[in-house]
Amino acid sequence: MGCGTSKVLPEPPKDVQLDLVKKVEPYTGHKTDVYKHFIKDDGVGTLKTGSPLPPYHIQPYPGTHLASHMEPHEPRRTRVAKYRAKFDPRVTAKYDIKALIGRGSFSRVVRVEHKATKQPYAIKMIETKYREGREVCESELCVLRRVRHTNIIQLIEVFETQERVYMVMELATGGELFDRIIAKGSFTERDATRVLQMVLDGVKYLHTLGITHRDLKPENLLYYHPGTDSKIMITDFGLASARKKGDDCLMKTTCGTPEYIAPEILVRKPYTNSVDMWALGVISYILLSGTMPFEDDNRSRLYRQILKGKYSYSGEPWPSVSNLAKDFIDRLLTVDPGARMTALQALKHPWVVSMAASSSMKNLHRSISQNLLKRASSRCQSTKSAQSTRSSRSTKSNKSRRVRERELRELNLRYQQQYNG
Repeated sequence: MGCGTSKVLPEPPKDVQLDLVKKVEPYTGHKTDVYKHFIKDDGVGTLKTGSPLPPYHIQPYPGTHLASHMEPHEPRRTRVAKYRAKFDPRVTAKYDIKALIGRGSFSRVVRVEHKATKQPYAIKMIETKYREGREVCESELCVLRRVRHTNIIQLIEVFETQERVYMVMELATGGELFDRIIAKGSFTERDATRVLQMVLDGVKYLHTLGITHRDLKPENLLYYHPGTDSKIMITDFGLASARKKGDDCLMKTTCGTPEYIAPEILVRKPYTNSVDMWALGVISYILLSGTMPFEDDNRSRLYRQILKGKYSYSGEPWPSVSNLAKDFIDRLLTVDPGARMTALQALKHPWVVSMAASSSMKNLHRSISQNLLKRASSRCQSTKSAQSTRSSRSTKSNKSRRVRERELRELNLRYQQQYNG
């Protein structure tokens, strides 16, 4: 749902208050790096500086296997063997490498299976020789080593070498929040409160530890498994900030995804973990309508909307949404961070506590799905249009270059004729 741009890396936390993941396999001092050709900046899925790494929790792409990015003339078994050989032997001793499920300019994410338990996991391998990879890796590890919560993606163990880190993570295979809603066929306010209770519980836990996520959005809320009883998990802590208890709780780094950024971040004021609550207000609005409270292709106009904090409840399905649900959103999308609900207060809001018992049980699915799909189609067309414009400019540029070259050749030809004549 978010545009995924304008990411700025957070300042690396200086200390860690609580370290629950004790098992870190350190670098043992290989003389040569046998994996140095494993990750190359091949232009596929390359992220801009400051962008978070691709999530370790995404579902495997259809047809994506270990051999999918290798030389086609080699036998598959040979290609898979070569691919596995690029991993640290300590990793392959415990895990079977199954499939490539994500890639970035300095990372790869693979689905693996624990050899003893047959439990599936994801391994996020980050090239720490690059500054961007190192900073995001340090930030994410600092947070994930501290957390143990049912609604937060879990770090299992870490392997380190001189130039890369292997993060073994839980694997969430249930898909993104809104993909599930579209496929579900039915969605009511009661369903919305179930989702928000799980997310709020995870956010409250993070805030209690002094951790601010800073990039909460639907893409980072995943179902653990495809079943109807699956829990929601908060993922992607590449922009998270961890503070030691008693430290100054104010943050200053401008970061996040544009449509979800709180007003206080835009005006570059020191801010608190209430920025996560603003993002949850945006998510709640989308959850009940399939539309964004603040949206504009022009970044400046988008930011002006956010700073004013003005949005509307016009269009479908808002006439069918209860006033209590709208009150919940209003208390989160408050420009003044001091007046914004905390995670605990949000969990105690009557709409959430009663699980929308007094709200209309009308099925909002049709309107939400139509709005989500309409927005996805619109953004797809905008991307194609932008690509077409760039292509047109490139074609014009090539044409003008060819004209200049032809004119230059003609001038040279005339000069040679005059000189020889």
